[in-house]
Amino acid sequence: MDFDDYQHLTFERLDHGVLRMTLDRPERLNAAHEPMHSELARVWTDIHRDDTIRAVVVTGAGSAFSAGGDLGMVQRLTGNYPGIVAMLRETQELVYNIVNCDTPIVSAINGTAVGAGLVVALLADISIAAEGIRVTDGHLRLGVAAGDHAAIVWPLLCGMAKAKYYLLTADFVEAAEAERIGLISRCVPADRLMDEALAVATRLATGPQHAVRLTKRALNNWLRLAGPTFDASAAYEMLTFFGGDVAEGVDAILTKREPRYPTATEA
Repeated sequence: MDFDDYQHLTFERLDHGVLRMTLDRPERLNAAHEPMHSELARVWTDIHRDDTIRAVVVTGAGSAFSAGGDLGMVQRLTGNYPGIVAMLRETQELVYNIVNCDTPIVSAINGTAVGAGLVVALLADISIAAEGIRVTDGHLRLGVAAGDHAAIVWPLLCGMAKAKYYLLTADFVEAAEAERIGLISRCVPADRLMDEALAVATRLATGPQHAVRLTKRALNNWLRLAGPTFDASAAYEMLTFFGGDVAEGVDAILTKREPRYPTATEA
């Protein structure tokens, strides 16, 4: 693969078959609009098929890893039945294409990671975050169910009690705490982040390739077992795009105020 047709992801081939992939919309904090979301969904099948790629390091351009789904995209989806049906399919493809990609993936979480960006950060096989950064699923702040990836992986990573707390409150988790509860693999000083991520990726790329990939494939059966739970959560997320809470959630974020969700204020 030469990846020339990707517009919002950039690629650099490094030694030992390591591919560095960068989410590249820094002017929008790497928030995923429709074209970028589509690229994030399909890139993993391209990587899976490229035998010259032995490991991937994924990071964000600029100061953020990804601010999640672009709010303009959220507004365009609200109440849009054809768009929601298409997004449901693409949301499932994004998650399952990462799970089914045999190539080992290392995320270098260089800044805030939210929503759709957090899918890539946490479904990576090894997640390494810079000290001081924060992550949040963020869906409930928007007024929609947590459907991108959370139900398939958060309970496995940090346990049901912590998963429910952070998903239902949409609180941010700082990197050190995320490492402590098992949500991410490692937390390192910011100036060492890329070096550490590349070192891990190089170790994977120069290890026994069949053993690495088959071990990943076997471990990911835990995620496949949770597939029905994820499918339900993705459908529930899309269902909530037909309610009034999402419009209020987006407006509250844009106007920097506390939301007044209609379902919480109805008599």
